[in-house]
Amino acid sequence: MAESLTPATREAPWPVGLMSQKIKDWIDRLGTVWVEGEITQWQVRGGHVYGKLKDLSQDATVSFTVWRSGATKLTADFAQGDRVIALVKPDFWVKGGSLSVQVFELSHVGLGELLQRLQELRTKLQAEGLFDSARKRRLPFLPQLIGLVTGRDSDAEKDVIRNATLRWPGVEFRVHYAAVQGDRAAAEVAAGIVALDADPQVDVIIVARGGGDFQHLLPFSDERVVRAAAVATTPLVSAIGHEADRPLLDEVADLRASTPTDAAKRVVPDVGEQLAIVDQARSRMSTRIGQLLTHETDRIAQLRSRPSLMMPERIIDERAEELVRWVARGSELADRAVEDRALTLAETRARLGALSPRATLERGYAIAQLLGANSEPTAVLRDPADAPAGSAILVSLAAGRLAATSNGTASHTHESR
Repeated sequence: MAESLTPATREAPWPVGLMSQKIKDWIDRLGTVWVEGEITQWQVRGGHVYGKLKDLSQDATVSFTVWRSGATKLTADFAQGDRVIALVKPDFWVKGGSLSVQVFELSHVGLGELLQRLQELRTKLQAEGLFDSARKRRLPFLPQLIGLVTGRDSDAEKDVIRNATLRWPGVEFRVHYAAVQGDRAAAEVAAGIVALDADPQVDVIIVARGGGDFQHLLPFSDERVVRAAAVATTPLVSAIGHEADRPLLDEVADLRASTPTDAAKRVVPDVGEQLAIVDQARSRMSTRIGQLLTHETDRIAQLRSRPSLMMPERIIDERAEELVRWVARGSELADRAVEDRALTLAETRARLGALSPRATLERGYAIAQLLGANSEPTAVLRDPADAPAGSAILVSLAAGRLAATSNGTASHTHESR
């Protein structure tokens, strides 16, 4: 005892065993303590459980052991990625110089807190409109290339590819592997969605996981995953396969599938069903075309039975007779019009002749005009005094003109009554 109390010096160092024992004694005095962390390793051997517990916020990990007697008392299933609280007793192994803890009680932690945080996130995202049905896009009828985000060598991957290939053998996949539980899952799933959405050849994205308990599905309610799905321009299908607790990815996805198998059936059409639909469409088209041809044949027969098509010359004959009548009528009207105009012209000519000065001359009258210096007729004589003796006079008669010389005023004049 006195040796253990002696301080260690350069000249009198402690043996390693002594130091290790002192560490063990000090750790043993800690007793039991409640700790919280994430299970990063869980292995069962011989009924005992060996694992590792990682701090939630910093890089610190401790090994733990659940002996068979304690493992049989556990009331829930645990796996890598679970967040737990544990009643542990630290134990320092002197021979190996390693620290581990013995677990006496173990339970999932923070379910109520997690549910509250999930509800707050759900309310927030819903207020932003990320769950609105108007945002959801229709899936392509026949995608040529399907992007798949899932765990490596998982049953979900096999189910999606097998069922999709059975339904449409020509479909192709581009798989992005990601952790589907644990602390890396959210970041890797979000990165997979972003990568496949950036690929212009990918027609639709499926995020698939083969179910699991509530805590295992938490990465698919992570805000990073939900927002990556919300901003993706490629239609996205959520196939997490859990009915009781739907992750938030189901709400923002363009289509929710109950299982990976259901996702394959809803994304890829069945070639047999499509061939049957094509056959039915061809049958309906053939029937419709047959009915249309029969209907048009009947219409042509009806048209041909009409008099205008059966005896078209009858219409020509009728119109020819009508045309002859109109020609005769036109000729008659034209002749009558010419006769009427000729009669009118004769009457007008007679009236003009009666009013003409020549007609007056023909009745024995004459027109006397003085001749000017240049022997040109000037004014008409109306008074004998206007033609003194010796004046040259031009007399216009019906048959011509004659020149005369005035002898002056006559001694006697006669007026015709």
